[in-house]
Amino acid sequence: MAEQQDSVDQHVARWAAFWKDEPAFAPEVEGALVRMNYIQREARRADSVAFAESKELTFEDYKTLHVLMIQPWPVEATPAQLAEAANVTRAAMTSRLDRLVTAELVTREHDETDRRRVLIRPTAAGRAMWSKYIFEGMARDQKLLRALSHDELIQLNALLRKVLLDLES
Repeated sequence: MAEQQDSVDQHVARWAAFWKDEPAFAPEVEGALVRMNYIQREARRADSVAFAESKELTFEDYKTLHVLMIQPWPVEATPAQLAEAANVTRAAMTSRLDRLVTAELVTREHDETDRRRVLIRPTAAGRAMWSKYIFEGMARDQKLLRALSHDELIQLNALLRKVLLDLES
């Protein structure tokens, strides 16, 4: 029985026909990278849809809560640390923090040991909001990869880890 074809197979076939005499073209590499990109795009699209429907939180504000909750320092951070972790400007982070403080999801207080330093901490409501959205996101992510068995997910992770270890070396 022939293996099913997806849209990426059609893309790779077009490129393979175009580059038929080019030894540098590797259809397996093209297919893998395009498929990974497609899966990531679908994950971002699902997140965008979920947060577009939310009346509680924007995706940007969720990402700010997320970096605050998962960062390596104690569950507090300076605005500069959050901006760096979220990969946004300090001005953009200030705007996000203003919204989160107004919504009472985080506090913004001066450090007791250094009054020049501002610390951001999640409130109980902020932790609850983050928990709600993190679990909804996990469900969306699991839905994206539902075609794979548990053992196949382990195998996929092992293969991706091998690629990443090579890139990190």
